[in-house]
Amino acid sequence: MRDLLDRESQPTLDSECRLALDVGSRDTLREVGDHRLARAELRRQIGRLERQLSALAAEAFPRFAIDTTVPAASPGPRALGLGELEEVRDALAMRVEDARRALRERAELESDNRALLERMLASPAEFKWMRISRDDLGEPGCGHWHSRPRLGPIGMLMGWWRVRISSGCPLPGRLAAVEHDA
Repeated sequence: MRDLLDRESQPTLDSECRLALDVGSRDTLREVGDHRLARAELRRQIGRLERQLSALAAEAFPRFAIDTTVPAASPGPRALGLGELEEVRDALAMRVEDARRALRERAELESDNRALLERMLASPAEFKWMRISRDDLGEPGCGHWHSRPRLGPIGMLMGWWRVRISSGCPLPGRLAAVEHDA
């Protein structure tokens, strides 16, 4: 019974918290709540930027690679402060903008190459010996379009040019046969 009486006489955690609230620390609690909201908002923004960056990397994947790395804010694992979260967010925002610019430039290059291919197909003699690959057009595969003379040197002297389309990637079977002979 004596233990029970002693326990009641010791201050509990709830009574200490009530005492701290009564003293007038409502401003500090409001400040802690503001920091918590700010951290939650920064984490939300970082998550949105990471999703955008991963979507851009997936969009560009077969044609070229986008650098999605962002340097770590701290050397080891720990909870980041507001300033460090802002640095991470700003680094991600710059990386997303760089990825968008790279995709935009690549799309412009591919559309220019498509227009060049159309002109080359219309008049092969104007684009002598020019070669455009499927990769230049943003298409998968190994094929290419090549402006060359018809009938070799005779066609070159006569001005008979045509565009040849390659059959695509070489078959791996032939390479395997060469390796066995060696």
